[in-house]
Amino acid sequence: MNVYIREMKAHRKSLIIWCIGMIALIGSGMGKFAGFSSSGQSMNELMAQMPKSLQAFLGVGSLDMSTASGFYGVLFLYIGLLTTIHATMIGATIISKEERDKTVEFLFVKPMPRKKIIGIKLLAALTQVGILSIITWSASLLIVGRYSEGESIISDIGITMFGMVILQVLFLVIGTAIAASTKKPGKAATLAAAVLLVTFILSFAIDLSEKIEGLKYLTPFKYFEAKNVMDAGLELIFVGISVVLIGVLAVSTFVLYDKRDLHV
Repeated sequence: MNVYIREMKAHRKSLIIWCIGMIALIGSGMGKFAGFSSSGQSMNELMAQMPKSLQAFLGVGSLDMSTASGFYGVLFLYIGLLTTIHATMIGATIISKEERDKTVEFLFVKPMPRKKIIGIKLLAALTQVGILSIITWSASLLIVGRYSEGESIISDIGITMFGMVILQVLFLVIGTAIAASTKKPGKAATLAAAVLLVTFILSFAIDLSEKIEGLKYLTPFKYFEAKNVMDAGLELIFVGISVVLIGVLAVSTFVLYDKRDLHV
């Protein structure tokens, strides 16, 4: 339990900053919706006039931008990106930071097997991801609700948040698996961030070209897009792929870390 408390304290300040940042993002984003609404401009017409590349970058699809939930769906692209960045960095650093900071002795003096240490570290990482998710969910309900004008938003926000949590856990274990396998702990976060960036760019490229739509299974960012889940709900195939990947990567983290040599 000392390991759990130590990890929570080590990331406490950064978690607070992330939570404040998410609230600010949602607040400023929905503030822009209010600005467009009061100006009398048609958001749907404005977006339709934009180049396809810009529409893809903004995450515009079949969403009705004139509604609070539709505008939030566009904003969700950036909410999902930031929360997965947080999860990836937490996953990579929480496994490798003792080697990176030359404090491996802290783990050696603990009378517990490595697998138990990894389990506790994963629990601490999941706790932090969960806290950020709850703050993001609560802020979304409160802030979007302020601009909804009687529109039902609970189900739309709920289903996007559910998809976001799956993505967070998936990228968390991507980070832990990379950190457990690499021989250079200082580069674990960089490698994990590279994986996230490549998959995000791929999702953007798929929106630009229908010829590579078949590659959508290779990027988690296409699994739970707001424009799809708000209209048709979660696709079981993507949920299934995510669960399998999470299981495989979590097991890999335990196995690889248990076998590797820790450098003092």
